[in-house]
Amino acid sequence: MDLASLQVFQMVANERSYSRAAEKLFRTQPAISIAMRKLEEWVGQPLFVPGSGAKTLTDAGVLLLEYSNRMLNLREEIRKGLHELRGLERGQVSVGVNESSIHALLPALDKYRTAYPGIHIRVHRVFSRDVPRELLNHQLDIGVITYLPEERELTAVEFYRDSLVLIVWPGHRLAKKRDVEIETLGEETFVAHIVESPYRQRVVQLFAKHRVPLRMDVELPTIESIKRFVALKKGVAIVPRMCVQEEVERGELRELGIRQMKMERRLYLVYRQDRPLPAAAQALVDVILPKKKARTA
Repeated sequence: MDLASLQVFQMVANERSYSRAAEKLFRTQPAISIAMRKLEEWVGQPLFVPGSGAKTLTDAGVLLLEYSNRMLNLREEIRKGLHELRGLERGQVSVGVNESSIHALLPALDKYRTAYPGIHIRVHRVFSRDVPRELLNHQLDIGVITYLPEERELTAVEFYRDSLVLIVWPGHRLAKKRDVEIETLGEETFVAHIVESPYRQRVVQLFAKHRVPLRMDVELPTIESIKRFVALKKGVAIVPRMCVQEEVERGELRELGIRQMKMERRLYLVYRQDRPLPAAAQALVDVILPKKKARTA
């Protein structure tokens, strides 16, 4: 039995005639009769009451017609679904990004949602170091990291540049300055991100190089909690600039540079290059990188 046989049976049952079914299917009546005979052999019993032609279904025929309708309708749903996927009317895209880097993606995600409202976007919080593995294990469609990956199967494209800045509350003694010497920060209490990262290590090494104490007396799990703690006058912090732009614009925090700290953060969009991306994922890549060329790692 196959779907073609079920389609023949469905047409015969609906038309209640072998000849009309043959006309509708553009086949000869003998071909229809042969197909029905093979189907009855597979079922093991008649599908139409003997002597009624194709006018009356047996119990087996009624049951098979019910299942045939389901299966043929499902085939049509599959066809429509695949068409919608190609047309980006439905589907989903899975993105892996760490907590701070998501800020760089938000404008693109907003634009993508406007263009493709039927696509479900799933953004997973993933440590930057784990993104390549998740991509290679097919857990993600695309990812964002702050370094060029070593894996040859991945393509990496720079799409955003950011820097680290010092943030203080508006009434802080340094709040009116644009930048400060690192030596002026030895007595400050720093609110640090508890997650280890290359940039955290570079900051620690920078303070050690200049022999300035770095008092990280408070370590919190998220950038949002760090910002709020600073706003509560509980310490100062060094964070990615893109994460505090809104608070700085609203006057809730002050942004300062550290003259000895020139740390530029480059964000790379990464995805597999050894196979085509799903249509929904490729569309998101095109929104994020409209005119950029991929740089193979």
